[in-house]
Amino acid sequence: MKPFDAYVAEAEAADVSGWGFDWLDGRASEERPPWGYARLLAQRLASVESALDLDTGGGEVVDEAPHFPPRMYATEAWAPNAHKARARLGARGVQVVETAAGAALPFADASFALVTSRHPVRPDWAEIHRVLQPGGHYLGQHVGPASSFDLIEHFLGPLPVERQRRDPQDEAAAAKAAGLTVMALRTARCRMVFHDVGAVVWILRKCVWWVPDFSVARYRDELLALDRRMRQGEPFVTYSTRHLIEARR
Repeated sequence: MKPFDAYVAEAEAADVSGWGFDWLDGRASEERPPWGYARLLAQRLASVESALDLDTGGGEVVDEAPHFPPRMYATEAWAPNAHKARARLGARGVQVVETAAGAALPFADASFALVTSRHPVRPDWAEIHRVLQPGGHYLGQHVGPASSFDLIEHFLGPLPVERQRRDPQDEAAAAKAAGLTVMALRTARCRMVFHDVGAVVWILRKCVWWVPDFSVARYRDELLALDRRMRQGEPFVTYSTRHLIEARR
């Protein structure tokens, strides 16, 4: 294995923009939910005349779909990701709109037959309901409660209140309160394995909301403790949680 500082330097120099995770190949792995979101998304996009993908990141997931509807939009609130999404999706006719966190969607009422999102920051069900056409559908794969918290709490300590957030039943109830009919709700718990400390540094740089004040200097002792475990042949194992939700206006 490389020295600790070499792993750290490599991870700190790596690009973390967009929503791809190829940098972790061979260094970390994560099981995927059984429903195959990318496949479901591709099927739905091929069957409608208009669609909107929310919090699209760099457009990586949407770009896997072989066919887009005639009118296709995507939104992204983080400027570097919006730039990547335009570069990736623009040539395929997708209009990428940069939005402000918490602001209303810049689209007219009943604009889309389909609204989708993979790992939205905070689903705004009232806005989703507003921009969906009557009879239109929402399809999303959301992050569930206490996702990756074994890793997060290694740095931050116990977070009992935060562990209760993102409950799928609460999200389904919020969707119903906004006027949507929830048609399906499925959950999954997926094993994640980190094999070197560089993979941990990289994921914490990319998913900045996991440990909001993360820096190598601030958490050097915690990183060194992980590094010692990994050098003894013990990878760090945690679990992500996901839920698939489908709703109709």
